[in-house]
Amino acid sequence: MSGLNQNLIRLITIISVFFCLLWLGGLGWAVGEYYAGKPDKIPQPETVTKKEENKNELTIVALGDSLTRGTGDETGKGYVGLLVDEIEEKAKQPVKITNLGIIGQRSNQLREQVQETEVQRQIKTADYVVITIGGNDLFQGGQGLIEYETMADMEEVEKKYLENLQFVIQEIRNVNKEATVFLIGLYNPFMDLDEGKEISKMVRHWNYQSAEVSASFPKVVFVPTFDLFELKVNDYLYTDKFHPNTEGYRLIAERVASLLTW
Repeated sequence: MSGLNQNLIRLITIISVFFCLLWLGGLGWAVGEYYAGKPDKIPQPETVTKKEENKNELTIVALGDSLTRGTGDETGKGYVGLLVDEIEEKAKQPVKITNLGIIGQRSNQLREQVQETEVQRQIKTADYVVITIGGNDLFQGGQGLIEYETMADMEEVEKKYLENLQFVIQEIRNVNKEATVFLIGLYNPFMDLDEGKEISKMVRHWNYQSAEVSASFPKVVFVPTFDLFELKVNDYLYTDKFHPNTEGYRLIAERVASLLTW
């Protein structure tokens, strides 16, 4: 009797093991079918770093005088702010602007400014650099040409201005070899004065010399503005009859924007 029980227990154990193995095999087959053709690793959510988020952001550094600060524009934007609006509308790209303009700044002061560590740090990251300079050199702070006693005095001022301009652009190019630099030319706010034609002649000469300096560097573009103000100067000047008004700045911004490529 005991032998029969042992054989029965052994048989039940073998059958149990068989069905257990059969169940495990079926489970393995089912799991294999479920994952067939699926990647070995489950894709992780794509993370975007701050740098990647802003990879299409254009960075502009603005240097120069009161025109860069926007003096005379009742909106407070000046040509720099209006230029940003133009870019964001047409290029559909965000723009980061660093405005380092200083009211009343002359070329010798800009020469010092571009040697400052923080200014160079800003220039280094720029895609574009825009500059207005020379008006306070030539016009002696808005006084026209009355401060010059002789032609030699005017020529000396021009010589120093061109030396400073050469230095400024070279310094920018040393810090950032890739950024496109836009040097914005001078206009004549005194066209309606008796000596208006004489002043226009001098402004055109300064613009020519500035353009020559610009042309001696790679990726430096001279932006003429003289023609924008020539025929209707009073329509585009602020009440001080020296700085542009909002419409005058808009003309400058549109001219610069027309030269940009994205």
